[in-house]
Amino acid sequence: MPRTLQYRFDGPEDAPVLVIGPSLGTTWHMWDRQIPELSQHWRVFRYDLPGHGGAPAHAAASVADLADRLLATLDGLGVQRFGYAGCSIGGAVGADLALRYPHRVASLALVASSPRFGTADEFRQRGVIVRTNGLEPMARTAPERWFTPGFAAAQPAIVEWAVQMVRTTDPGCYIAACEALAAFDIRGALGRIGVPTLVLVGAEDQVTGPAEARTLVAGIPDARLALVPGASHLAPVEQPVAVSDLLLTHFSTAWQQDTSAAIPVLPQAPGAVGSAASFAPVAEIAPAAVPDAAEPAPDDRYDRGTRVRREVLGDSHVDAAHAASDAFTEDFQELVTRYAWGEVWSRDGLDRRTRSVITLTALVASGHLEGLAAHTRAALRNGLTPAEIKEILLQTAVYCGLPAAGAAFAVAGKVIREETTPPA
Repeated sequence: MPRTLQYRFDGPEDAPVLVIGPSLGTTWHMWDRQIPELSQHWRVFRYDLPGHGGAPAHAAASVADLADRLLATLDGLGVQRFGYAGCSIGGAVGADLALRYPHRVASLALVASSPRFGTADEFRQRGVIVRTNGLEPMARTAPERWFTPGFAAAQPAIVEWAVQMVRTTDPGCYIAACEALAAFDIRGALGRIGVPTLVLVGAEDQVTGPAEARTLVAGIPDARLALVPGASHLAPVEQPVAVSDLLLTHFSTAWQQDTSAAIPVLPQAPGAVGSAASFAPVAEIAPAAVPDAAEPAPDDRYDRGTRVRREVLGDSHVDAAHAASDAFTEDFQELVTRYAWGEVWSRDGLDRRTRSVITLTALVASGHLEGLAAHTRAALRNGLTPAEIKEILLQTAVYCGLPAAGAAFAVAGKVIREETTPPA
């Protein structure tokens, strides 16, 4: 499998490199309106996510995998140190680089990003919908997630461009990116990001909005916040001048402060603005906040089991189980989490799809239909399609009996309808 990404360069060959990353469902063209300004100062490197914008459809398993592919691409081009700006999942890639490879990142801008993107349930549910219905539901709802209503109404051509970007994305790569975001959580590691960081967010972003931005600023030492009025999730598209000015201000200052010999002094293009102080961005960069203490990462069987249990069954199911627990049942809940999920479900011998097949069959055979709904939902999250679940239940009809399979079809059918129906 290729370990590199599709990319393009803009700007002078001898300028320092600024890497900019796209959001889920978009291509490098989401940054087109920043290129004229940014490329006067930097050699701008843009990349596409796997399966986006015609890039090869080799899905990445995690945000860290995307970051490693990006570094492999830059290594092949001889780029060792660079500035980085990324939107949404592109921001997650930048944060991962700053955590694992801080010596490579001179400065960082996190645009419409978050230390944790919504809930794992939300992104795995999105993957279930795409696996069953294709990308049309995501394409149809993209404008309301990405733009303010006024902008969408006034710019129908841009809205159609956005919809087409989603429609032409490879579904498998989109699902893999959803899984990567579902597993992404760096809330406990923010205090270890030591590069100069700007957190930029649209004031009307309903996906990763000001609350998520303030969490980043509170956790990253000396991070600065820029709130862009009149912008939603794709602020670089909706408010290009403000975003360009904020990035110019941040990266100009960061590069001037950087003492690494690997980064040359910021070059001035002919006719370019002379200094960071000359910029007058629409939104202002706020003073740095005091970081919260980082939380230690858990690593024992119970915490591993909790993580796997939430990934498979969903946060709402696990939260409900914990809420219903009391002094009489709490030891049982701990046993289930530690043994079933922290040991058996965590083993490498079988993948989760196969474990779901076995679990569905066992529940039908034993008549424990009270657990079938939760594990049908889990099977969809683990990658089984409704057609495959139907075949599993047909197989149980032969070996477990028609009444058991009939009852299972009723339970599973209800869950499948609920989980695979796209939002209105």
